[in-house]
Amino acid sequence: MWRRFAHLSLSISRTKLQSLDPTVLKLINTFSSDAGNDGVASSRKPFITFVLGGPGSGKGTQCEKIASIFGFAHLSAGELLREEMSSPSENGELIRNVIKEGKIVPSAITISLIKRAINSATSDKILIDGFPRSEENRIAFEKIIGVEPDLVIFFECPEEEMVKRILGRNQGRIDDNMETIRKRLKVFDYLNMPVVEHYSSKGKVHKITATGTVDEIFERVHQVFASLRPKLCLEH
Repeated sequence: MWRRFAHLSLSISRTKLQSLDPTVLKLINTFSSDAGNDGVASSRKPFITFVLGGPGSGKGTQCEKIASIFGFAHLSAGELLREEMSSPSENGELIRNVIKEGKIVPSAITISLIKRAINSATSDKILIDGFPRSEENRIAFEKIIGVEPDLVIFFECPEEEMVKRILGRNQGRIDDNMETIRKRLKVFDYLNMPVVEHYSSKGKVHKITATGTVDEIFERVHQVFASLRPKLCLEH
C-alpha cells in the first residue's frame, strides 16, 4: 500500500508546475530526488493518527502525553519545517527563501519531511500533529503517501478559551495580538473544518472536549487510545 515518493512533483499538475516560482520549483525537485532514495518497506504500514485542533486547543501537550503513555512517535509538521529551515543544508536554504519571499511551502515538501520522519521513527505508531491543515494538504497526503490515516483526533475548544490560552503564552502583548489571534482562529475554521468533516463522514474522527485541566482532557484522550490497544498490539 505504501508508495515511494520518487516523483513528488507528479502530485502537482503540469500547468501548476509551469507557473511555479523557480525557487519553489527547485525546492520540489530537490525533495523529489531525496524522497526517491528513502522509501518505506511495504511490509511496514504505520498506524497513522492525525491530531487536529485550533491554536491554543492544547493538542501539542496532549500529543506528548499520548506518545509517552502509548508509545507513539510524535511528529509536528510545523516543527519539522522549522528544523529543516534551521539546518545548513541546501533544502533548508531553499525553504527559507520560499518563506522569505512570502510564498507558501508546497504540501509535497511538508509531506516529504513527514515521510522522512516516519522512516526514522522507532515506533510504527505515528502521531502527526497539526497536519493536514487544509483539504489541499489532505488530498496531497493521500495521493503521495497512498494511504489515509487510521484515526483522527480533533480537539474541540471554545474560541474564548483558545484566545485566553494563547494570550497567556504571550504575556505583555495582549492588545497587539488579540486581533491576530482571532483571525488565525477564523482561518483555522475555514481551512481545517472541511478536513474534519471529510474524515467524520468516514467514521475516523474522535472529538475530544478540550476544556479543563491538562489531566482532565487527557482522561478523555486516554479512553480513546485505551480502546484501541488490542488493535494496535495485534496489527502493529
